[in-house]
Amino acid sequence: MLTIQWNLALPFWLLLTVPPVLAEDPRSEEFFEAKIRPVLVEQCYRCHSDKAEQSKKLRGGLKLDSSTALKAGGETGAAVVPGKPEEGTLLRSLRYKGDLQMPPSGKLDAAVIADFEKWIKSGAVDPRPAKEGQAVQSGIDLLRGRAFWSFQPLADHPIPAIEKPQVPVRNAIDAFVQAKWREQKLTPVELSDRRTLIRRVTFDLTGLPPTPAEVRAFEQDTSADAWQTVIDRLLASPQYGVRWARHWLDVARYSEDQAHTFAVKPKKNAYLYRDWVIQAFNSDMPYDRFVTLQIAGDLVPESEGDRFARLAGLGFMGLGAEYYKNTAREQAIAEELDDRVDTLTRGFLGLTVACARCHDHKFDPIPTHDYYAIAGIYNGTSLTSAPLVPDDEVKVYESAQAQLKQAEAKIEEFLNDKSRDAAQKAARQTAKYLAAVWETRISKVKRSEIARRENLNLYFLDRWSKFLDPSNKKVPDLFKSWFELKNNSKAEAVQSLAVSIEKTIMGVAIPSLPEPGKKAKGNKNNDPLAKALFLDANAPLFISTADVEKTFLTEADKPKLKSLRTELDSRRTAMPEPPLTAHVISGEGKAMNIYIRGNPATKGAPAAKGFLQVINNTVQEKSKDFSRLDLARVIASPDNPLTARVIVNRVWAWHFGRGLVSTPSNFGSLGDRPSHPELLDYLAKEFIARGWSIKWLHRQILNSSVYQLSSGHDPKENVNDAANVYLRRGRRERLDVESWRDALLFVSGNLDTTVGGPTFDLKDANAQRRTVYAKVSRHELDGLLRMFDFPDANVTADKRNTTTVPQQQLFALNSEFMIKQAQALSRRVEGMGATDAERIRAIYQLAFQREPQSRELEISERFLKFPRNEVDKLSRWEQYAQAILASNEFFYLD
Repeated sequence: MLTIQWNLALPFWLLLTVPPVLAEDPRSEEFFEAKIRPVLVEQCYRCHSDKAEQSKKLRGGLKLDSSTALKAGGETGAAVVPGKPEEGTLLRSLRYKGDLQMPPSGKLDAAVIADFEKWIKSGAVDPRPAKEGQAVQSGIDLLRGRAFWSFQPLADHPIPAIEKPQVPVRNAIDAFVQAKWREQKLTPVELSDRRTLIRRVTFDLTGLPPTPAEVRAFEQDTSADAWQTVIDRLLASPQYGVRWARHWLDVARYSEDQAHTFAVKPKKNAYLYRDWVIQAFNSDMPYDRFVTLQIAGDLVPESEGDRFARLAGLGFMGLGAEYYKNTAREQAIAEELDDRVDTLTRGFLGLTVACARCHDHKFDPIPTHDYYAIAGIYNGTSLTSAPLVPDDEVKVYESAQAQLKQAEAKIEEFLNDKSRDAAQKAARQTAKYLAAVWETRISKVKRSEIARRENLNLYFLDRWSKFLDPSNKKVPDLFKSWFELKNNSKAEAVQSLAVSIEKTIMGVAIPSLPEPGKKAKGNKNNDPLAKALFLDANAPLFISTADVEKTFLTEADKPKLKSLRTELDSRRTAMPEPPLTAHVISGEGKAMNIYIRGNPATKGAPAAKGFLQVINNTVQEKSKDFSRLDLARVIASPDNPLTARVIVNRVWAWHFGRGLVSTPSNFGSLGDRPSHPELLDYLAKEFIARGWSIKWLHRQILNSSVYQLSSGHDPKENVNDAANVYLRRGRRERLDVESWRDALLFVSGNLDTTVGGPTFDLKDANAQRRTVYAKVSRHELDGLLRMFDFPDANVTADKRNTTTVPQQQLFALNSEFMIKQAQALSRRVEGMGATDAERIRAIYQLAFQREPQSRELEISERFLKFPRNEVDKLSRWEQYAQAILASNEFFYLD
């Protein structure tokens, strides 16, 4: 998908959109967009466009903002004659030849003028509409586009009849897959043993290993429904939702902060969306409702579930990208809209609609109009918070909050009054304070003695002394004459100047006492002298809140203040907990104009809010103002051929490591075609018929023989299907970081399996919660997650990469977290046997759910008998436990 990160310089960002080879061909539309249009926009439109005409600034009757106007020319003739650069007025004026010299601000660079000459000589290709503001007519044939496989309605395919099946045919999945084996002349491997199966399905459904007891029970259960019993137990476990929510959170690009702002703002309640997804999977929420609530939960009737169920899912967009807006607001909003369109369409529909932001989609039947039709649904919406409690609880809290603020305001007002009284009294004594300061300057008399003698407040005298110190460089001009006084100045002159200053000060409005850390209230005059005298921290008449109480309250004042504080404490004690709020998207979007070449500064034709034209839908036809709820309904409609196919394919991929369509977020022309199209449609239709139940889909997949195949392989067969597209064998996979870390905690006995709740930080080596609850940052992803291939949370992700780098094993060898788990595992097995051999068997059962082979037992016993070195920080058993936990067998799953 091509998504442009715009630069503020118009010519530069346009060059970013154009392949360099085409941008150099003057006959191409790309040449015009890269080298001609930007110059016209920047240098010419202000005087030569429809907008200039409307503002009565049009010059020479010439408009250059559309293809027709450019060729029509102005009062002096044609501006451009295609193929004849010497005959039009445009190039001549750019060359500054004759009376016409454009632009008047200065001649353009020679290279720019040369581009215009090449362009005109090559035919003056101009892809703009005949009139500015009109959309260029899309060349996309929607009827033909609907013939593409993914836009076709779900088809009914008969389940193939398999004679002499190669493995048992347990359901339709096996029948469709075995039909492909016959077609491709493939032979499957054998079915897995029971120990492998229960390990596979337990990790698959819960992200955790089975316990030794669970393995033994399954191996010993010979009943016909033993496998189904295991599946039902795991699907009923709360840990199922914890595991499967993480898959969806990748698609939803779940994060708890932003990467596109200068000030990183954490989303403190982001975890509520994560908890909502976990709850949705555990309760087997129908997928069509799962879709609807994430897009428009705030618009569904309130009777449909409590507020958490309806609103917390809006974190799908509510936790989306936010860009810094101080410098290029419109561009930042365009980027946010792009994030919403991209996440929505790739996540639910498996389409790269965002590729149509700047031009009609090059490969899929998606015109630019459709991109802006969807973007308009989110244009003007807000990322905000919504309470998850009933309105009456919100009102109770807001009322208590208002009463608390009133109690705080009473104290503030009381202290403010006392402050004003003290400051006003001191202001009326300014001359006396100045005289006292002068006396301390020319004599050795202490300020305390002068204050007592003259009945002055020592607090203000100290502040006046500091304020009038010669080192103070921020004294108002009012005191300029004061600093010019000499030590031998006459007392009469000093007194006269002090009285004059006092009169000026008495004419200044005394501002209210500011609350600490806040601006003063009632300071309407904004007088710099008032600020310098009363508000600045060094002002001579400034009184802090603490100083008011400490110095200026009388004995008669103190009971009143105590009473006010008692009332405040009572309000605080009675204050209810703030209502829990979820990060949501709110509001209805506003239809927008198409941005020509994706540039918000160049607007084209209007695009009414709506959906993809290639998908027939009745919702759009009936809606006058297409809303988010309309959008949710058309996406979650059983008539939409994409939605069910996409989620069925995702679930298949999360089970098998590869989808029936191996590009889970791209069902368009550049995506892969389905390997088993009939099976995909069969499952999608059944999925809808079974109430959009994800757990039903799990059961179909897990009960198939295909799921239960061994991961063993035959080199001859691998030549025919090396990528295992046709599923003739199971796969060996490396655990993702969440399953690996959780398994380490589980085996060591440290795992906290509590479901739901706030985020924790993975930097805490003592953290014991499941990894899904760890902080996910777009700004700075945790090092452990990054090291083990966690996806970039800035964009929707449909699969995990798998890399092998030295840092991974260094973590396993040296990290404090690994050492703590090794120590805990060592302690755990200490009481599980009387001999080393018994304890070795116990650790193998816990870690690998199997007995050690005789050679493994021999080597382990020999290692544990080595004496501990003096430099060793870990005991032999702790070292052994760490080796087990860091082993490939622990890290990989068959």
